[in-house]
Amino acid sequence: MKTPAPAGRKVTTMTATSTMNTMTTSPPTDWSAVCPLDALPVEQGRAALLPDGSAVALFRLHTGEVHAVGNLDPFSGAPVICHGIVGDRDGVPVVTGPLGKETFELATGRCLDAEDVRLPVHDVRLTGPVIEVSTRRNTVETLVGGG
Repeated sequence: MKTPAPAGRKVTTMTATSTMNTMTTSPPTDWSAVCPLDALPVEQGRAALLPDGSAVALFRLHTGEVHAVGNLDPFSGAPVICHGIVGDRDGVPVVTGPLGKETFELATGRCLDAEDVRLPVHDVRLTGPVIEVSTRRNTVETLVGGG
């Protein structure tokens, strides 16, 4: 029921309308392009930022393999794993952190100096000349018999 306007006042009727915009987006992807392969020096590390804000350390080995592990040193909390020394221990590719000198297997993230410590590991693939890193972390504990 309408209430009459007070005498001498003009009533304006307004109608609110709403328009809904529909945005189409691509389905979420589990891969993030991080850099061209030739931008990653052999036997050195580089850091790359993933869409969720986490950083990975990328390593390109002389064999052509590329590995991606979390860039945060689990002992110091510093983002320095990409500055580590790349090598191998008994034929297994490793990186030794630059601060405390703890050594990690690149394929599993397992710390060789502290059994209960691991770096997150990300799958890597090449799409043409571009390195792509999985935005999902592997649960390598099941792959290497851990908890």
